[in-house]
Amino acid sequence: MNLKRQDIQLLFKLFGFLRQYYRYMTGAFLSLVAATGFSLVVPRLVGQAIDAGLAGGDVQFLFTYALWIVASGILRGVFTFLQSYLGELVSARIAYDIRNALYDHIQRLSFDYHNKMNTGQLMSRATADVDAVRWFISFGVLRTIRVVLLFVSAGVLLFSLNWRLTLISFACLPVIGVWAVLTSARTRKIWADVQQYIADMGTVLHENLSGIRVVKAFHREDYEAAKFEKQAKRVYKGSVTANRIYSVNSPAMSFVLLLATGLILWLGGRDVISGRLTPGEFSQFILYLLMISQPVRMLGYIGNVTSRAVSAGERIFEVLDAEPTIKDAPDAIKLSRSKGLINFENVSFSYDSAEPVLSDVSFEAKPGQVVAIVGATGSGKTTIISLIPRFYDVTGGRITIDGIDTRDINLSSLRRNLGIVQQDVFLFSASIHDNIAYGKPGATRAEVEAAAGAARLHDFVVSLPKGYDTWVGERGITLSGGQRQRLAIARTILTNPPILILDDATSSVDTETEYLIQQALAHLLEGRTTLVIAQRLSTIKRADLILVIQDGCIVERGRHEELLKRDGFYRKIYDLQLRDQEEASFLQEGRRHREEVGG
Repeated sequence: MNLKRQDIQLLFKLFGFLRQYYRYMTGAFLSLVAATGFSLVVPRLVGQAIDAGLAGGDVQFLFTYALWIVASGILRGVFTFLQSYLGELVSARIAYDIRNALYDHIQRLSFDYHNKMNTGQLMSRATADVDAVRWFISFGVLRTIRVVLLFVSAGVLLFSLNWRLTLISFACLPVIGVWAVLTSARTRKIWADVQQYIADMGTVLHENLSGIRVVKAFHREDYEAAKFEKQAKRVYKGSVTANRIYSVNSPAMSFVLLLATGLILWLGGRDVISGRLTPGEFSQFILYLLMISQPVRMLGYIGNVTSRAVSAGERIFEVLDAEPTIKDAPDAIKLSRSKGLINFENVSFSYDSAEPVLSDVSFEAKPGQVVAIVGATGSGKTTIISLIPRFYDVTGGRITIDGIDTRDINLSSLRRNLGIVQQDVFLFSASIHDNIAYGKPGATRAEVEAAAGAARLHDFVVSLPKGYDTWVGERGITLSGGQRQRLAIARTILTNPPILILDDATSSVDTETEYLIQQALAHLLEGRTTLVIAQRLSTIKRADLILVIQDGCIVERGRHEELLKRDGFYRKIYDLQLRDQEEASFLQEGRRHREEVGG
């Protein structure tokens, strides 16, 4: 195997997962030694039976030795079973540990990592790459130990029988060794490519399944099928190429060994005829030589498994070694229930030291205030609200909550004080009850129902056949947009946070649904500091402070009426986007009033 220094270091890192299972591995190792020992006993028994039993014509002697051989075979089978079982047990536990370690670490990595890393790539590392490592632990490690143990033990026994024939036999080993190294070097690169192809295929599959509605809407099933087939073909071709090399490698090694065996048969046979070797000793020699040939032939496959494990291990540790850029300071302060005072002090921010997204942003959100953030797409609105929970860290200035820099606050306690309702609501494949209680797992059914009632969702839920036990499809696909928004609001109400961050929940719903959501929000906003990205006039007019963002800077601030009078950038936004909403709102209110009067 053509292993470089960094490859060996990586394998030792993988072996680190073995530490807690050293008892099982010790048991597997001892079982392997015992199974190998009983394997080595059999040729000796056969040789003695031939020389003493057959030559002397002692039937009782032959029967006794036959029983010993059968007993050795049974014991070898028992210990081989134990070695295989314990090896598989350890490899399965290690795969379990690595998958959990990967998942746990991925959860803790910062948003900037997830922005760069594709979901399909991460899924591949947790599945195909972990399986490659598992196979290496269960097969490669123990088989390598067996090869070394068997080769050394059988080699010593061969030398004790006839050193001249042993040297002739071992003359073929350098050829086999060089062949194995060259094969490993070729397959290492191929398996690295295959692991990447599997990850690319996973990415295509994940994107297709996530966007299946778009695929069907644009009738692109054939295109997507062809795209997936292209990736699957790359995996297929790479795997076939690697296995073709191995398939050529194994017979070539066997041929070299059989050549050596033929030569030994000719030379050793002459020694038997001349009396320098007994028939039993020669039989032992041939059996031990055949015993060595099996693990030597396995070298190619072991190299194949190891090469694949090294490639997979590199990809696994790329994730495990990645450090979250957002983490707690060594002396982080645990924030109790916040008063809700938020200050942005000359805040600047840029992604990857690129063009600044925010420049010198300063404002104060007082306890209980509603602060609306308005501006054109790409102006930096979402970035502002993403900095408060430290999804990213500021690159200049600071953000404080109750006078404490957010970078000095324990992350868990910081985010427990925040309630975030996003425009693109994510729901899990679980019941409505579990989705609402996600932020407060121990919530009672009464608490969940109260939160749903405040979010104007309870009546809808109880109208369903299974009520709160109704299963929500993947990403909440079985609910309408307005229902998903109200469920998200209920989820936030249940956690009872002192600070709210809203990505305008009413920007893409009809007026009736907006009315229900606004009622829910009115309940949610009571007594809380709220920052909201606002695209609806109804939300903006409720705000105590409006921040108008242009190119990452606050260009205007004030209340709705004040900003209109200034005839500045906000007035342009109002004329282009908000005036129609106000006129539609007047018509809607008039219609509702007439209905009430008529009723």
